[in-house]
Amino acid sequence: MSTLVNRRTGAVLLLGFASGLPLALSGGTLQAWLTVAGVDIRAIGLFALVTVPYTFKFLWAPLLDRIVPPWLGRRRGWMLLTQVALVVAIAVMAGVSPRSAPWSLAAIALGVAVLSATQDIAIDAYRTEILAPRERGFGAAMFVAGYRVAMLVSGAGALVLADRAGFPQAYAAMAALMLIGIVATAVAPAPPPSATPATVRGAYWAPLAQFLGRPGAVAMLALIVLYKLGDAVAGTLTTAFLIRAGGFTPAEVGYVYKGFGLAVTLFGLLAGGTLMARLGLYRSLLAFGVLQAVTNLGFMALAGRVGDFTLMAVVVGLENFAGGMGTAAFVALLMSLCDSRYTAAQYALLSALSAVGRVFVGPPAGYVVDAVGWSAFFLASFVVALPGLYLLRRLRAVIMVSGNDG
Repeated sequence: MSTLVNRRTGAVLLLGFASGLPLALSGGTLQAWLTVAGVDIRAIGLFALVTVPYTFKFLWAPLLDRIVPPWLGRRRGWMLLTQVALVVAIAVMAGVSPRSAPWSLAAIALGVAVLSATQDIAIDAYRTEILAPRERGFGAAMFVAGYRVAMLVSGAGALVLADRAGFPQAYAAMAALMLIGIVATAVAPAPPPSATPATVRGAYWAPLAQFLGRPGAVAMLALIVLYKLGDAVAGTLTTAFLIRAGGFTPAEVGYVYKGFGLAVTLFGLLAGGTLMARLGLYRSLLAFGVLQAVTNLGFMALAGRVGDFTLMAVVVGLENFAGGMGTAAFVALLMSLCDSRYTAAQYALLSALSAVGRVFVGPPAGYVVDAVGWSAFFLASFVVALPGLYLLRRLRAVIMVSGNDG
């Protein structure tokens, strides 16, 4: 453990915080500000479009492989540029009235989202290049932990501050907190030197050609979609299940599923990242993937025990702990698959692909529950996880090579 806590993983923790902080400021926290200010609900709905850049950031990610800023190198240079711009943009948001200038605020919020998505690209690439193979799991855990804490700060924390001092003051405080990212970038170690694509066209085409030219590339892409799919299926309606079928109050669900669940997820991330240094990438993916699938079955037991608060806490705790471990291993897998010449482009594409399952399992989930009931739904979430584990076994040799497993 002591060898995993070092300057590299410490920098990744702080950069995770910087990466997660802007997200709510153009999403949920902004929506709350608009609502309190009395903005028309139709306009508030349109404001959801400002978060679109996060979905399509892979479109300009290759440019961050090709263009090298004149300071701090290819990765840290882009990180510093976007972080300074984010401090300014968030501070400017604090001075705009959503009631008198809603569309000006929308334009600035869109700029924050573009800058934040670009910062994510640069940080993901930096993290991938700076971490040694045995540090990837722990580094991924540190990054996600920092990211989740930052989302809590700019979400719940900003709302509490806004209730006491006002939204402009809350946004000004969030702009000040972005300075953490600037400091982290300034003191973070430089990644090893790597080649830069010679042309913009090459920056777009070469990453795809390089990845698809590997053995088992198509199967690996399928694994990326399927590995967390069982977790995604179970998670789509968990809150509705706990309230409607479990018999728990919204407050009880908030304390256990949102509060306690987040804490246990963070422990799972750190435990998974630490274990990965001993188990290696493949064995970690397999063990944590099995745990992810099995813990979904706990909700089947809960379906027959209405109002059992202790059982809910146990089931939610186990599911979130296993999910955290699986996330640490999965992020490490994505990092292991990137070529250092095209890290920004490849990681952005792979992470976008990993979200495909989560996007498409939500809409039909309610129809499945209506047709078969809650117990069968959670059993289905276990079954959905099995193809990913099968593919994982088939790709064992490829994953062990990419993860430098012993």
